[in-house]
Amino acid sequence: MPTCIDMCEVVAGSAAWLGRGLSCVCVQRRESDARPSFDLTPSQEECLLRLQNRIDVAYDSLIPEHQEALKALWKVAFPEEQLRGLISEQWKEMGWQGKDPSTDFRGGGFISLENLLYFARNFPKSFQDLLRKQEGDRAIWEYPFAVAGVNITFMLIQMLDLEALKPRNLVGATFLKFLAENESAFDLLYCITFKLMDNQWLAMRASYMDFNAVMKATRRQLEEELLQEDITRLEDLPSYNLLSR
Repeated sequence: MPTCIDMCEVVAGSAAWLGRGLSCVCVQRRESDARPSFDLTPSQEECLLRLQNRIDVAYDSLIPEHQEALKALWKVAFPEEQLRGLISEQWKEMGWQGKDPSTDFRGGGFISLENLLYFARNFPKSFQDLLRKQEGDRAIWEYPFAVAGVNITFMLIQMLDLEALKPRNLVGATFLKFLAENESAFDLLYCITFKLMDNQWLAMRASYMDFNAVMKATRRQLEEELLQEDITRLEDLPSYNLLSR
């Protein structure tokens, strides 16, 4: 019976950090496309710049802070199991493609590791449920947890248009209102999205090769929720109620 580790080995390859089956569904766009832009308040501009600075930080396995963050992720994920090294076959248990997680961060950057850590520390029950696939009728070929997490970071950056000087879509502009009120809004939205993605996975009775379809459905649902008129903070999103601490 294929396991999550087996599937990571299937998609392994240094040229495709997202995995052959886990290519992000949201990256195609033409720079020439005309898009509206939305004016920002000084507070929103400042918060966006700080978030963009986080997004611009690449994961670097030679930086002690990055090494310690990766060790911290292992400790919160598997507190009962001693990590043998930053390069180890053990990492496949978390759903990395190989024994060196640093090769999987190149598309999501250091912020994707920060997102996973935030999830683990703030919603430990949901984090463990997803890591260990403890809820619902699971597929034989499951999505690899960690690589899926990097995909979610990448998808959110694209969906919210966070690399632009100003948001060019209504979803991105709406998100910046939440960010101005909560510096951790991106990390919180990440947690909501990860749990929503798994919920969609179960509802669609998905298997490994359905991951892109699940991500599309997750993005559509998230955009709809963010644009609801009665949403004044991320905790008001219907999908926030899927999370457990």
